[in-house]
Amino acid sequence: MTPRLKMKKPIFTNKAPAALGPYSQAIQWGDVVFISGQIPLNPLTGELNNQTFKDQAVQVIDNLEAICNEAGGNLDNILKLTIFLTDLSKFNEVNEIMASRFSEPFPARATVEISKLPKEVEIEMDAILSIQA
Repeated sequence: MTPRLKMKKPIFTNKAPAALGPYSQAIQWGDVVFISGQIPLNPLTGELNNQTFKDQAVQVIDNLEAICNEAGGNLDNILKLTIFLTDLSKFNEVNEIMASRFSEPFPARATVEISKLPKEVEIEMDAILSIQA
């Protein structure tokens, strides 16, 4: 293994859903952590938390937070957040939920409407955060 690859460290916690394919929950490179897309899977049951859109969004943020915590940070360490929605009319609801979970300065963000997400969910988020190495 080359010295550069030794810096690539996988992050895993049982407090967030396991990856659904050949990828890591997150990868740390120095003090930067790249979190894979999270959908509203409850890590304790393996079932979707999808009764309402709000339930889905809250579960996704809970999953992101669990991975942030495992990496040694929290939601405030997120620098960049990407939100994927199957219905962009949920944009304002996402903003309300984010305002209740994140503090200023808020992360940079992109919100994209797409046609379909895994397991037919309505929202997925991925993140980039910075922590102390």
